[in-house]
Order: sequence, then C-alpha cells, then structure tokens
Amino acid sequence: MKDDTGAFRVLPPVFQDFGGKAAFAGPVATVKCFEDNSVVKAAVETPGNGRVLVVDGGGSLRRALVGGNVAATAAKNGWAGMVVHGAVRDIAELRETPIGIRALALMPLPTEKRGEGRADVPVLVSGVWVRPGDWLYADADGIVIGAAEL
Repeated sequence: MKDDTGAFRVLPPVFQDFGGKAAFAGPVATVKCFEDNSVVKAAVETPGNGRVLVVDGGGSLRRALVGGNVAATAAKNGWAGMVVHGAVRDIAELRETPIGIRALALMPLPTEKRGEGRADVPVLVSGVWVRPGDWLYADADGIVIGAAEL
C-alpha cells in the first residue's frame, strides 16, 4: 500500500487509545461538530452494525465529545469503535467499555448541547480526508483508512 495514490491513507500518530478494545475495524460513518456532541449522541443511538464513527471535532480540546454514557450506548448498539478528532472524558468508564476509542486527549468538561453538527459528510481529520463508506483499521501501530475493505 505504500505506493497507493490516495485510496489508502494513514492518520497522523496523534491519537491515543482510550477504549476497552485496542484494535478495531469497520466501515466508516462520520459526524462533524464543534464542542457540541448532539450529533455524536444521535449517531450512536442508531444501529452501528460494526461501523466506526469518525468524529471531526475540529481538534478542540476544550470540551469532551465522548464520555462514558455515549461510549456505552455505542457499544450496546453494535459500533466497533470511534475515532474522535477532539477530546473524550470518563477514562475509567471508557476503559471498561468493549469498544475501540481513539482521541486526542482527555478533558473533564462536557459539551454544550446546541443541536449543531452534521452527519454523513466528508471530514478532514488531522489533514486526512475521511468519507462515509471508507474502511478504518486501528491497532497498536496506528490508524489507516481505505477507500474499500482491505
């Protein structure tokens, strides 16, 4: 894959592992929001069917977009994992939840609820485009994105 021309992408090594599963993979669903996790919460309340939710939080570390309750709902509804370009909270609960969670950092403050955000749109995460329907693979070495299942 090292010579691929864009169908295979690698996210920069800025994401930390916070979930109960170190490795996860699946087709991508996306949300774009900023310091408001309303659309994240709505997404994980739907059947995950083994998908990975990629959350473009604009890289903000001022509010946590995912906490213990959101992660538990995602696991219960069959999501394989979440990659959050932003912060998460409730580390003890996240570690106990059987779902993969990668994020930039921990932040104890929850988000404001303004009902803002968009789902199922292409998102730019740390300079890498991620689109609904891509495939995401995360393990101890990092996170890669494929345009199709590898």
